[in-house]
Amino acid sequence: MSKITAAITAVGGYVPEYRLTNSELEKMVDTNDEWIRSRTGIEERRILKEPGKASSDIAVPAVQEILRKKNLDPKEIDCIICATVTPDMVFPSTANIIADKVGATNAWGYDLSAACSGFLFALSTGASYIQSGLYKKVIVVGVDKMSAIIDYTDRATCIIFGDGGGAVLLEPNEEGYGLRDSVLKSDGKGREFLHMKAGGSLKPASIETVTAREHYIFQEGKTVFKFAVVGMADVSAQIMERNNLTAADISWLVPHQANLRIIDATAKRMNLPHEKVMINIQKYGNTTAGTLPLCLWDWEKQLKKGDNIILAAFGGGFTWGASWVKWAYDSE
Repeated sequence: MSKITAAITAVGGYVPEYRLTNSELEKMVDTNDEWIRSRTGIEERRILKEPGKASSDIAVPAVQEILRKKNLDPKEIDCIICATVTPDMVFPSTANIIADKVGATNAWGYDLSAACSGFLFALSTGASYIQSGLYKKVIVVGVDKMSAIIDYTDRATCIIFGDGGGAVLLEPNEEGYGLRDSVLKSDGKGREFLHMKAGGSLKPASIETVTAREHYIFQEGKTVFKFAVVGMADVSAQIMERNNLTAADISWLVPHQANLRIIDATAKRMNLPHEKVMINIQKYGNTTAGTLPLCLWDWEKQLKKGDNIILAAFGGGFTWGASWVKWAYDSE
């Protein structure tokens, strides 16, 4: 019997309509378009502005796109894993809410929190259910409504993040396509440099925490940048080395869209030319767990069966990792 691998067989994505441009941010905080572009590569980011809308409302259209593409009854879905740091509520899980909204009444699910590495961690987790033979159809979602936890008076963070997300369908494969290997890392010492101070059990919400603006992202940019450059580059090189892959073997690098300079450093370490690197940070900014599936969504029509793809990410906590995926289909 051939070894079962977990293949990505469909991709869906969604970004809100509203575009928050650099020129608009110039009116909100002390910054300018040239400064933002030169340091991050971002030109605009999408924001979910409608009242009463949450991360699940970004994820649902992405999942529904997959169901349409594969002509699937939502009742056929076995499990939904949602990577997010901006859940609709503390509980129930956003995965459960997504399942309810799309009619996946036979699916169980849960949220996975690993910041910007969330989708990568969830992909590996979902793949394990397929590889074990336990399930046939697992949907992995990466989504964040970052505007919900951004302080738009803080120019260090408000220029970076946007709202958006995507999803992939994992199914069994016996031809060697799908997730082939992963290197996943975490180091809790990094919590000092990238976190949200209040809202958890350590510091529950109170009048004092709200007044002190402690329910927004805090980032010590220089330290995070330094660790991200080294972390993403190291694991990307490591996964290539241990699988005897050269730059010529790699069709695409799918990097977390945090900063154009971090992306460039990772590609350089892998000896990959610019044309093999997926970059959409200029359109969406950093959507945290949403960046990797949004790249796959944007580039799906260019992907070919058998393409070797390296996905790499670095997130708060710290969390980081890289995965090697052999693409399983030619897009119509």
